[in-house]
Amino acid sequence: MLDVIAICLVVTAILAYVNHRFVGLPTTIGVMVTALGLSLALIGLDALGIAHDLRLAEESLVRSIDFSEVLLQGMLSLLLFAGAMHVDMAKLTAYRRQIVALAVLSTMASTLIVGVAMWLLLPLLGIGLPVSYCLLFGALISPTDPVAVIGILKSAGAPKSLEVVITGESLFNDGVGVVLFSLLLAMAKSGVVPSLGTGLFVLLREAGGGLAFGWALGYGLFRLLRSVDQYQVEVLLTLAAVIGGYALASHLHISGPLAMVSAGVMIGNRGREHAMSDTTRRYVDMFWELIDEILNAVLFVLVGMEVLLIAFPGRILLGGLGATVVALSARLMTVGLPIAAMSHLVHLPAGSWKVLTWGGLRGGISVALALSIPAGDARNVVLALTYTVVVWSILVQGLTIAHVVKKAVGARD
Repeated sequence: MLDVIAICLVVTAILAYVNHRFVGLPTTIGVMVTALGLSLALIGLDALGIAHDLRLAEESLVRSIDFSEVLLQGMLSLLLFAGAMHVDMAKLTAYRRQIVALAVLSTMASTLIVGVAMWLLLPLLGIGLPVSYCLLFGALISPTDPVAVIGILKSAGAPKSLEVVITGESLFNDGVGVVLFSLLLAMAKSGVVPSLGTGLFVLLREAGGGLAFGWALGYGLFRLLRSVDQYQVEVLLTLAAVIGGYALASHLHISGPLAMVSAGVMIGNRGREHAMSDTTRRYVDMFWELIDEILNAVLFVLVGMEVLLIAFPGRILLGGLGATVVALSARLMTVGLPIAAMSHLVHLPAGSWKVLTWGGLRGGISVALALSIPAGDARNVVLALTYTVVVWSILVQGLTIAHVVKKAVGARD
């Protein structure tokens, strides 16, 4: 395990240097582009009978990493807490109705639309996928990835009000999406469709319980931070709360992602303002910013390298392109058009619907969820579709979102 961690960090550092020195893309996108390009180059060279050993070495490294476990049970808690710490609670509260509607209703509607559309589309391409797995794909691809969204929005220059809504939606719909995915995965395994009441109860228990637990965790951490004034101890307390709190949430069968978001918002606002000295605030911010940047870079390198393990026969690649169109269309139908139709009620700049539609980025969480599906032909199809949508989302939408923001809504308010 130590060797794998060392190799991942060394590769990430080298690719980050290459990107900064020669490529010049945003770090998260740049390291993914570089890792993806190198992986595809090795595949091409291997097909020509060159560099076979190098491809086997990289493939062996990627296989030794349980991507789903590393992200969902390791990195995610740290990344979500770090991202939530920068959310303005006052603005989050002001736009709470919009964020709840987007995070819950739009995610559920998009799951259904994507699932049904893929069930109708894939047979036309000669691809067989049960309806339960089509809905499963809808659940894992509908939520926007907070890791991708927050990392890329930092440099997009969107008006603050719009940035808060997009960030808040991505932080909270992640938890909703994971709960929906878990319900649909259980249905796909057992063949039993849960009742509406059972589904709503599980959603309320996991999502509501996660938010309540996160608030209690954040408040307890706030009281601890306020009782001391030594930045080393306070940084350690935040780290322990995140890792320990996420593990406890998993044992309690409540949403760990939502718990980390809730705790991060509280510490990033009330904790920073009332429980930390200027010195502590500086070190806590610096620590979590570094954690965020380092883990983001490692995550996107792993996403780029994961292409070695995914089969892309012609029909599947065509299906992935179709899935990209379906995912964007569902985003437009469930987020863009409602925001445009109710522009007088949502209190966002004109043209926000364009940014919300195009800025719905998917990332490593979708890939991790796809990898958590039990092995089989259906999993292989879902994984290839997911990877295609994620790569398009990060490379095309991520690189053009700043231009869309500028054209649609202008500079920051």
